[in-house]
Amino acid sequence: MAGLHVRSVLVTGANRGIGLGLVQHFLRMPNPPQWIFAGCRDPKGQRAQELQNLASKHPRLVIIALEVTDPASIKAAAAKVGEHLGGSGLNLLINNAGMVKPKMLEAETSEDMTETYTTNTVGPLLMGQAFLPLLKKAAQGSPGSGLSCSKAAIVNMSSIAGSIASSFGWEMMQDTSYRCSKAALNMLSKCQSLAYKEHGILCVALHPGWVQTDMGSFDGHTPPVTVDDSVQGMLKVLSSLSEKDTGAFLDWEGKVVPW
Repeated sequence: MAGLHVRSVLVTGANRGIGLGLVQHFLRMPNPPQWIFAGCRDPKGQRAQELQNLASKHPRLVIIALEVTDPASIKAAAAKVGEHLGGSGLNLLINNAGMVKPKMLEAETSEDMTETYTTNTVGPLLMGQAFLPLLKKAAQGSPGSGLSCSKAAIVNMSSIAGSIASSFGWEMMQDTSYRCSKAALNMLSKCQSLAYKEHGILCVALHPGWVQTDMGSFDGHTPPVTVDDSVQGMLKVLSSLSEKDTGAFLDWEGKVVPW
């Protein structure tokens, strides 16, 4: 983690689970970012209480109202982040907000499919578009050539469930709408890596492991990976990424996940 030095980071879905874990770890870094933006739907609501407690103790943490399915909310969030950053850009955008509706294939509906896809795939697309000017500014203001997460990067929180080559967990959870949305997110990550490379922005899809969160735990199954272990692993991976890794699909231990 010593290699990750960012002046600013934005994490979506930051009020719980992996998002909250990322915020906590950024705050605990020896050289924490000057700005940590935590996006969540309802910053003043009960579900953001832990985030509010952190923000009251850490002036560098700014909670941003952000609904990733709402283009107007995304634009407003980008404007708000830009105000805080002044003339500097955003180094790291972590698209972590996501949803799952656990269902068997025969029970899937067009409504569930559309809602899941809108949150898990369209949201990161719109976030990348809205925050591109700030990411470009960060890349231009960073010394040296090449790509890195310390310079400017988009990290899309994906899942091995979106791997077409792997049928991981199918017997336990079919979750077809979730799997399809994450497979599409992987392609989006690849497209972003191709489109944004010329601007100096690195883009990756990251599988955090099967993590002990509200979303990861179901039907009495306890996932094997803690939030702390997942986040520590992912930050270590992010610190090591370079130009050769842009467009990759990696897990929290840095291993390549098959498409």
